Amino acid sequence: MIYALLFYRFFLIGLLAVGGGATTIPFLFDLSAQYHWFSSNELMNMIAVSEATPGPVGINMSTFAGFKVNGILGGIVATLGIITPSLIIIILLSKLFGRLSCHINLDEIFKTLQPAVLALIINATIEITWLGVQNLISSCILTVLLFCMFYFKKSPIFYILLSGIIGYCLQL
Repeated sequence: MIYALLFYRFFLIGLLAVGGGATTIPFLFDLSAQYHWFSSNELMNMIAVSEATPGPVGINMSTFAGFKVNGILGGIVATLGIITPSLIIIILLSKLFGRLSCHINLDEIFKTLQPAVLALIINATIEITWLGVQNLISSCILTVLLFCMFYFKKSPIFYILLSGIIGYCLQL
């Protein structure tokens, strides 16, 4: 039963989280609140690990969440759930795209999706900020990193590694 629920919930996330990995975050917060499969702090850790590891963030987070819920098989089921809608949609679009492009203006349809994607990303940013900035030290780290990212334009990898080093040093 848990596997069917995992597949179904992640299938819905894969179907509705248009715009990439960051747009899956609000859906994961909803799962956290609804099913209590993982806490908000665990979700923050999942986001951090998913961002720091290679691969698509949404798939990494679904695998991590499924694993947290029910081990390796849970991770596999959640991953299959989140990728299945994309596979179906891509197959259907590849079959229909040539026929549809001469009848309707697909650019206009895609442009109407942009505000929804932006809203999901902004929502995820706000929720992550509220969870991640829990005290004065984390607020200062966020402020300094944002300043450095804006002015020094280094690779995101640099800032991820720097954040990990800072976190390690603060634990000593």
